[in-house]
Amino acid sequence: MADPQKPLLIKRYASRRLYNTETSDYVTLEDIAEFIRGGRDVQIIDLKSGDDLTRQYLLQIVAEHESRGQSVLPNNVLTDLVRSYTTQATSVVPEFLAASFEMLRDGQSKMLENMTKANPLTAMPGMEAMRAQQEAFMKAMTRGELPKLGSSMPASDDDDTPAGTEEEIEEIKKQLAELQQKLSKMDK
Repeated sequence: MADPQKPLLIKRYASRRLYNTETSDYVTLEDIAEFIRGGRDVQIIDLKSGDDLTRQYLLQIVAEHESRGQSVLPNNVLTDLVRSYTTQATSVVPEFLAASFEMLRDGQSKMLENMTKANPLTAMPGMEAMRAQQEAFMKAMTRGELPKLGSSMPASDDDDTPAGTEEEIEEIKKQLAELQQKLSKMDK
């Protein structure tokens, strides 16, 4: 059985095909991206030379997603990143980016943890639904599946109605109104 704590070893053959050593089959860049989204670290090495090619392939995955219109990095961030390679700040930028992503992951974990802990607010009507929505949002965000700014939430497959039925929306509105009433009573 594979150890999920160890990086998944991928070997690149001379033909440039990528071989998953755990499952003994060939994989694509998209497969590797799925492993990473699933929380698994990967290490890609050249079979002949033994060189570590992980960075090269991770950059290629990011570049392919960006080229397909799945933009994550705004132009100004990309521009600043290119500039950082040509300035004295080169040593600071990688550490800053690593620290920023670490803070983001920690913040997401703590927020989800706080929403699931025993909390007096969790007993209020609608809080479980709000917690589930927040958890789904956080999972989508970590997989890069968020809608672009200014766009609406994903629509259901069969019509233009946002995911969920009208009844569910009305129930959520009702629960929010009840929650607001309880909160205003607590202020008094």
